[in-house]
Amino acid sequence: MLWVAILLLPILSVLLVVMDRVEDRLSAPAPAGPRHAAHKRHLRLVRGTAESGEPAADKGRSEPRAA
Repeated sequence: MLWVAILLLPILSVLLVVMDRVEDRLSAPAPAGPRHAAHKRHLRLVRGTAESGEPAADKGRSEPRAA
């Protein structure tokens, strides 16, 4: 029981410091510069050309794949 009383204060102090750092990181404003690749390197989620705006025909399987 004495060990619990002795170790409780340092453990709670370390926990308080760690949670304070985590809170500061979460509430900090976002960095000004972009952290991702340039726009020309992004993947497109819809097949087709950017000019037409219409998705291209799927040249893969004729029936959908099961999940």
